[in-house]
Amino acid sequence: MKVLIAGASGLIGTALTADLRAAGDEVVALVRRAAQSAHELSWDPARRWLPAGALDGVDAVVNLSGAGVGDRRWTPAYRSVIMSSRVDATATLATAIAATRPLPAFVSSSAIGFYGDTGDAIVDESAGPGTGFLTDVVLAWEAATAPAADAGARVVLVRTGLVMAANGGALGRMLPLFRAGLGGRLGTGRQWWSFISLRDEIRALRHCLAAPTAAGPFNLTAPQPARNVEVTHALGRILGRPTLASVPAFALRTALGGFAVEVLSSTRVVPTALLDAGFTFADPTIDAALTSALGDRD
Repeated sequence: MKVLIAGASGLIGTALTADLRAAGDEVVALVRRAAQSAHELSWDPARRWLPAGALDGVDAVVNLSGAGVGDRRWTPAYRSVIMSSRVDATATLATAIAATRPLPAFVSSSAIGFYGDTGDAIVDESAGPGTGFLTDVVLAWEAATAPAADAGARVVLVRTGLVMAANGGALGRMLPLFRAGLGGRLGTGRQWWSFISLRDEIRALRHCLAAPTAAGPFNLTAPQPARNVEVTHALGRILGRPTLASVPAFALRTALGGFAVEVLSSTRVVPTALLDAGFTFADPTIDAALTSALGDRD
């Protein structure tokens, strides 16, 4: 299988590329600089430009592009970057796919921000959208895949939760404090976090690539969401460190600005579509996901 990946240098993209190549698949990475090998292809999603013939012989396109929502404070300018980096990349790929024959499959990244703050309510792919900036981003992001879907391509919208990995994402930022014994709950700690181990994220993406009937939204989250305080206690237990500290909500809002919504909101998501498709999680619980992420490092 020949796979074109946008966002191949990120946390998920790097792991997916390595996994596909180890299985014998051919991977071509889209890059915003000059290509440095036959396994790279230059593009400019901000100008919605992809070179002619970029999809020749490609069986599937994986879109993981998008500026990090936690990389900077959410100034008006950075909100625009968060939105445009996702919509422009997705629209560029979807338009190219629509013009290609045979039609490649399109696995396009999305997020559980689609559902907004759900409190204690359990939601799956049958639920409608929530409200707020992140929901608005996801709605525009997913809508940008329309040209590919309208042309008859198989489009999978992978709504990923918090990816548990020691070298990136939310866990990567939390680890230094927890290793120093300064970790603790965020806000009340009662908010639900819908997580997935990096190992299961890659396995789920591979499933969506390979399954010929997979289409529409798929929640990429473990089947057992955990409250923030449960994540805190599990991480402290695995690291052998105390978790007595706590960060009040007002301090998080002061420090993080708009991104505080991401860590303080409660989203209790379950992966019904994946489970119905016969997918089995290697790391279904927070203890398993954290153990998988930390491996033999601690």
